[in-house]
Amino acid sequence: MKFGKDLVSQMVQEWQAAYIDYKHLKKQLKNISKSRQQNSGSRGGFLERTLSLYRSFSGLTGRDNHMTKSEDEVILANRVQPESSADDQFYQTMFLKSSEDDGERESHFFKILDVEFNKVLRFYKEKVKEVTVQAEELSKQMDTLIALRIMVYKPSMRQHGNHQEIESSDVARDCRDPANRGHEEDSSMNVVQELGTSSESASEDEPKGADRDQHNTHLDHVKINIESNSPLSTLRRVIKRTKRSDLTFRIEELRLVEEKLRRVFVEYYQQLGLLKRYRLLNMLAFSKIMKKYDKITSRAASKTYLLIIDNSDLGGSNEVDKLMGRVESTFVKYFSSGNRRKGVKLLRPRNKVERHRTTFTLGILTGCSVALVVSVIVTIHARGLIQHEGGEQYMNNMFPLYSLFVFIFLHMFMYGINTYLWRRFRVNYPFIFGLKSGTELGFREIFLLASALSVLTLAAVLSNLDMEMDPRTQRYQTLTELVPAGLVMVLLLITFCPFNIIYRSSRFFLIRCTWHCLLAPFYKVTFSDFFLADQLTSQVQAFRSVQFYICYYGWGDFKRRSNQCLESKVKGTFWKIVAASSSGVTTIFNTYWDIVMDWGLLRKKARNPWLRDKLLISNKAVYFVAMIVNILLRLVWMQLVLDFDEAPFLHRRVMITLVACLEILRRGIWNFFRLENEHFDNVEKYRAIKLSSLPFYYDDQKCL
Repeated sequence: MKFGKDLVSQMVQEWQAAYIDYKHLKKQLKNISKSRQQNSGSRGGFLERTLSLYRSFSGLTGRDNHMTKSEDEVILANRVQPESSADDQFYQTMFLKSSEDDGERESHFFKILDVEFNKVLRFYKEKVKEVTVQAEELSKQMDTLIALRIMVYKPSMRQHGNHQEIESSDVARDCRDPANRGHEEDSSMNVVQELGTSSESASEDEPKGADRDQHNTHLDHVKINIESNSPLSTLRRVIKRTKRSDLTFRIEELRLVEEKLRRVFVEYYQQLGLLKRYRLLNMLAFSKIMKKYDKITSRAASKTYLLIIDNSDLGGSNEVDKLMGRVESTFVKYFSSGNRRKGVKLLRPRNKVERHRTTFTLGILTGCSVALVVSVIVTIHARGLIQHEGGEQYMNNMFPLYSLFVFIFLHMFMYGINTYLWRRFRVNYPFIFGLKSGTELGFREIFLLASALSVLTLAAVLSNLDMEMDPRTQRYQTLTELVPAGLVMVLLLITFCPFNIIYRSSRFFLIRCTWHCLLAPFYKVTFSDFFLADQLTSQVQAFRSVQFYICYYGWGDFKRRSNQCLESKVKGTFWKIVAASSSGVTTIFNTYWDIVMDWGLLRKKARNPWLRDKLLISNKAVYFVAMIVNILLRLVWMQLVLDFDEAPFLHRRVMITLVACLEILRRGIWNFFRLENEHFDNVEKYRAIKLSSLPFYYDDQKCL
């Protein structure tokens, strides 16, 4: 793989605008190369190129790390201090061979290179400053956690005579002497150290019980936020109008605090990892582009420029590495019982492993699905079930039961296509949905589940038809009619299975989001919650099928295939007009919301007129086609409201199912562009990771 593509594949997508524009710089070098070839071809300057190459190599071998200006020197780079002290320093490179042929092009190349380097350097310094501030806050949080542990375990420690942690703690050092914070070996690196382990910082002349008083005083100015995300806790917060409460020093409270801080440390460590990767990739990109410049121009400028990068904050700073080391030490000691292997494993993000057996099983199930479809079609035509006297009864009773699985399968299939496209266009959908790293389902796993559902459904349909037509099994009428209900029970058992099988984390995530949707006023709504709610609005016919299940097996005579669940129908013209009018207004508003708000399109003054500034798909016609299709498919379902749900060539139940499937298809299209818009919102705000809220709050009027 070429480095340019490799760089794009490995970069943090939400920070892509802050990376070196390697493609643009490479394009500038191609222009220089073409110009030099044209000039050398017109003069036949083979001897000149040979002498130039000889001079460049001679100069390269004769230079040391501190280049002095000479006749062979190509560039001269300076660090410029702006007049305003509020502005950061920047680097400016002077090309010393501008009088030569193509000198202007090469000078322009270095101007662009300086712009890119200063952009990368500025972003890196801002992020380092940001994580340093976060580290200081984490340091205070760890101080408070250690103090809380001492206060919670104080009775048990006294009983067992274990004073090791109490005697060695220095958590009150900030309140007693705030100046002590800046006297470690590196003030920017001491913020996440092994807190509470330096016995030298505590006064040996103080009584051992004095530390306990200090911890108590320390905690007097601390509020806590560990309310669980539940309806009752939400009501309590609404009544009290605050999320903060006083410490109770209960063991349960301590466990919740530790769990919350553990999660914050993991997220913070992963943020440091992203920043480290950003630094290394950009340094490698600058090295690659300068070596290409040397190769094309037969000069030796890369050594000088890369030395500047190495001496800058980008190349010479190891603050992120130090912070990562301190985080590892703190996490291992306080959150993994000193087990370094376990602690580091918890800190580092889990990479998703693609398994060959998933692809293999998917192929088998897909083949089985195709075979079962053929078998069902052959069975229907061979036995004349369409013209059978019980055909109408079957369509009115059994078909609505099996159509539920058609809706679920199609939605899963569309979501699988979505995940494939999101990964193809590098949309970080696990981060957007808030999925735990390494547990998200890829398109292969989703297609695997969809194909497994299709096999189960088609096998149930085929067995149902076979038992109904076989004289030997016709007497088992009850068993035949219960096949769809049995399939529903199987799906429910798999969905709520507590064992760690069949993607348990994803199943529980779906259940949790569904629960949040049902009790939305009592939960903090996240993107995944309202995204799922949007999906459910497209499954209205599926909910009607569930309603039909309850009515058919609860109040209908399912043994005789008789029910009155679907016989109610609106016959007043007035109500049809009201329904059509309200539906028309709703359709217009929802269409506008889809395109303008959810997709972020129809921006007249955007870089891409009537679309938006940034697009994932280079072919702009795709977006206009998607808007038109979205409008048409939103209008299709209105024929059900207006009673245009009958066709001479299709049964009414089939027509209803087909219209419902078109709505699911529209939702699948909507999903892609909705996440594209959310992705660009994250890119615009450089939002690559989100830290959870901290458990402790401090009184600003006090020490902390």
